[in-house]
Amino acid sequence: VQLQASGGGLVQAGGSLRLSCTASGIIDSLVRSMAWYRQAPGNERELVASITMGGSANYADLVKGRFTISRDNGKNTLYLQMISLRPEDTAVYYCNLLRGRTAYWGQGTQVTVSS
Repeated sequence: VQLQASGGGLVQAGGSLRLSCTASGIIDSLVRSMAWYRQAPGNERELVASITMGGSANYADLVKGRFTISRDNGKNTLYLQMISLRPEDTAVYYCNLLRGRTAYWGQGTQVTVSS
């Protein structure tokens, strides 16, 4: 499984971005969920949002009401719509896919929010 993330960039506080992550390889019924994580300098990687193959979404408290995770099964693509961005959202964002007990990671995309 390969994951290719895109959509990061520099945005002012209050702005919006949409991240995309396209999965390729063995995408089958063993895929359990996909997710976005982020890691800011000096911090541990943290879960931002996840979505099961059944469509059930879960969000970190810090992003609830501002971020929306979604997926297009036909395109094997995961999205993260981010609005009302804050400087503290600045991080490298990684997409994640869980297939069985194996986790796969994309290369990360930088999101920088200026104040």
